[in-house]
Amino acid sequence: MTDIQCVVDAKALLGEGVCWDAEAQCLWWLDIFAQAIHRYEPKTGQSTTISTPMRPGCLAVRRQGGLVVAMGDGFYFLDPTRGRFESIVNVEADIPETRMNDGKTDREGRFWSGTVFEADGQTPRPIGSLYCLSENLTTKKAATGFVCSNGLAWSPNSRKLYFTDSATPYVWQWDFDASTGEMDRREVFIDLSAEQAVGDGATVDAEGCYWLTLPFKGKVHQYDPSGKLMRAISLPTDTPTCCEFGGPELDVLYVSTATLRRTPDQLRDQPWAGALLAIDTGSKGLPGSAFAG
Repeated sequence: MTDIQCVVDAKALLGEGVCWDAEAQCLWWLDIFAQAIHRYEPKTGQSTTISTPMRPGCLAVRRQGGLVVAMGDGFYFLDPTRGRFESIVNVEADIPETRMNDGKTDREGRFWSGTVFEADGQTPRPIGSLYCLSENLTTKKAATGFVCSNGLAWSPNSRKLYFTDSATPYVWQWDFDASTGEMDRREVFIDLSAEQAVGDGATVDAEGCYWLTLPFKGKVHQYDPSGKLMRAISLPTDTPTCCEFGGPELDVLYVSTATLRRTPDQLRDQPWAGALLAIDTGSKGLPGSAFAG
């Protein structure tokens, strides 16, 4: 039986953005709708929170110290000791129906984040895009035509970029040039149609396997590098949202979860909804990369 523990009972509305900080030996993660960034120290069990001025989508450690955060309509630096944000660039200030969502740093130190359509009362439209923030703080639009950007990860050799639009059952893979950050030749990597499922946040382990959270299905799936399902882990809550390996040996899979759109009856049966979970999967992750800018 897989060992699953609740390490932070945050009751998050929409937990996301799990990021391991190897230097500080802590885990950063978000509650998007509560506009909060959480910091968890596994050694002490201590958890602290920083309020954000807008809904955050993802974050990464910065080589120069502090964090880089995709939030609202653009990219920001964060000094976590002071809780102070500094705007870098607004990438979709002219599109009020979208906000920044899932993302992470590639191994060359570029920070990536995609946008999600989020406008109450409107039919979702595929107007979201995937952006790359380079070391020199310039941005480029790498791909477009999505409703909800998610599942970003790279193969261990950085030759493949994985990405999903959570409004579809597909996870795609692109050929990726790590030296330039260019993407080419998109093809379907995973098709969840038969399971009537969609993917959310994801990561890649040291063996090149892709780990994907399945919201509303209460599962985390492990796929081999060819896209074949190897393992399905059932969770004690039905809305996992993001996953990342952490811990001193990178052998703990941390999973954020949500309470959003769950009824009181549903939440009564899953007391760990909205918690940060820690899972002993028997696998190890890859060292993360800090943003170079």
